[in-house]
Parts: sequence; C-alpha cells; structure tokens
Amino acid sequence: MRRGLVAIAALLFGVGASAADVTGSADLQVLPRYPQARIIDYRQEPVLERVYPQDSVRRISGRLRIAQQVVSSGQLTAITYRLPDSHSGIEAFEQARRHLLEQGGELLYWCEGRDCGSSSLWANSIFGRAMLYGPEAQQAYLLARLPEAADSLVALYGITRGNGRPYLHVEQLQPDQPLGDLLPSAATLLRQLRNTGELRLARLPDEPVADWGELLAGMLRLDSTLRVSLAGRAAPAWREALIGGRIAAGRMELDDSDETGLTIRLLR
Repeated sequence: MRRGLVAIAALLFGVGASAADVTGSADLQVLPRYPQARIIDYRQEPVLERVYPQDSVRRISGRLRIAQQVVSSGQLTAITYRLPDSHSGIEAFEQARRHLLEQGGELLYWCEGRDCGSSSLWANSIFGRAMLYGPEAQQAYLLARLPEAADSLVALYGITRGNGRPYLHVEQLQPDQPLGDLLPSAATLLRQLRNTGELRLARLPDEPVADWGELLAGMLRLDSTLRVSLAGRAAPAWREALIGGRIAAGRMELDDSDETGLTIRLLR
C-alpha cells in the first residue's frame, strides 16, 4: 500500500515538474497568459537590430524577401508558450490580439493562414524557434505598437503543428530610440475593420496628411462595396481628403463627435 502511494506521488510530482515554466521566466506585464499555457522558452537580451515583417515572408532565389518591415534596436523579451492540446495556436493568438486592442494597441500588421507566407521562414528565420513550424493554414502573425507601454512593439505568432501541438510565441521590444511614424498596411486596416467593426486612429492629426490619406484611400479601394462612417472633430476634413483621393462621397457618412483623431466604423 505504502509503495503504491509513493509511486503515485512520484508520478504526480513528475507531471507537475514537466508542466512547470522554464526557470527564471515570467509573463509580459502587457499580456495575460492563456489558460493552462506554460512557458517552454524564455529570453531577455539587448538586440542591435530586430526585424519585424509587415508583409508575408518568402524565399526567392535563396534569399529571404520582405517587402515592408519595421527595424529597431532595444531590449527584447521573447516568450514561447506551449498551449493545452484541446486548444489551437490561433485561439490563443485571438485572445492576445483582443487584449492588445483593448489596451490601445495600434496594429501595424496582421495576417492569418497562407497570407502570412512560409511557416518555416517565420519559425526559423524570423523567430529562431524551429518548434513553431507547422501547416501554413494554421498560423497567424501580428505586429502592434503599444504607445502606453513606453511606446513598445509587441509581436504575436500562433501556430498548431502538424502533430497537433499548439504554440503561441510572444515578443516585446522596448526600443532604444523613439519609433517615430509607423504606418500599418492597408490590408491590416481592412482586416481589423471587418473583424471589429471600427478603426480608432487616435494619432491622426486634425489636418489630413498625405501618407495617411493615401493609406486610408487604399484600404477603401481594396473593397469597393465597403461603406463607412467617419467620426471625430476632423472627420469632415478627412472625408474631403478621401474624396480627393477618388473615394466616392456616397460611401462615407459623418458622425457627430468632438474626439481627437479619427474613428472609422463599418456600416452594415
């Protein structure tokens, strides 16, 4: 009887130990942990150059090709979570994405599935974690700016491997230098608008600027059936700028608001 109890206790201890986080690891303060996830890889280090894609990643003629990217130096914290088998990498990714938006995060790039490009390149060339390689249809990547967290960058990569093991990789970079002006991609803005029903662009000035005008017009051109409302004290000026960018006036309504920046809402 005693031997049986000892064996059971040893078994339970072994399970607990195997499920523990790696020594010295901790969650990011800006991102709560997914339920029952555990940290299997944790690194904190200064980096002279960290490259975050704002486009799908591909290899052409043996070279990694990224059309648009953010490059910065600073203090990097990188965490890889092993998720419970009953969930997927994209589920954990979605929870983290929603939390970042609730904190005022500004999406710079967001892709899912095959739109992200090669999972092998994301795993090995971008994040340096071979365990993150899996079917391209089961991946999702996001790059966000967190102005309220010392203006840092946060990257997420969710994947479920072919063997069914799900992972979420999270990185936060505290830059050495100010990030300056960073523009998202038009496709990312459209994906966010369709998913959440609105875009809150608090940094936009009251006087329309050319780069943002071109970006917003490009977003609306990606779906010619899209109708939106514009809110904010500068909304009339931005509407005129978009009309000047060849966006039909009938596609844009104005909402009364004295808020700074611009809020774009999807009209159903």
